[in-house]
Amino acid sequence: MDQTVEKNTVVSFHYVLKDTESGDIIESSRDAGQPVVFMVGAGEIIPGLETRMIGMKSGETRTIEVPPEEAYGTRNPDLIQKAPREYFQNVPLEVGLPLQAQTPEGRTISMVVVDFDDETVTVDLNHPLAGRTLTFEVEVLSIREATPDEILHRHAHGPGSPH
Repeated sequence: MDQTVEKNTVVSFHYVLKDTESGDIIESSRDAGQPVVFMVGAGEIIPGLETRMIGMKSGETRTIEVPPEEAYGTRNPDLIQKAPREYFQNVPLEVGLPLQAQTPEGRTISMVVVDFDDETVTVDLNHPLAGRTLTFEVEVLSIREATPDEILHRHAHGPGSPH
């Protein structure tokens, strides 16, 4: 019986992610050397891609366009913030420089330098792909039923899974 992508299946797939406007390739799972493995319904990949993969069969390829609201969200101007320059000591600053910082709770946050002077550094905390419509070229490699353990833990286990 042909399996299809549906809730509580574990899907292995390759993708090429492109910026819809420019057509530029942003990333490819083939460059990483292994496919993405996820359990449908567990929230492991962006929602707009997951819902548009429902019904695909093993071996099928599809071009899927995902609007920002179903990918990394729209750009939030409140996430562009100024910080005192002394927070960035020993950092050779340049516009476009990606940085990471730890919150007091130990969470890692990513940001990009958008401007700086002698007193302040302006950083953008939006996800780099926020506000962009994304095009995924997807190839489904395999589909299987999730195990009871995977369903219980809400993610795929085993080779190639992110956990």
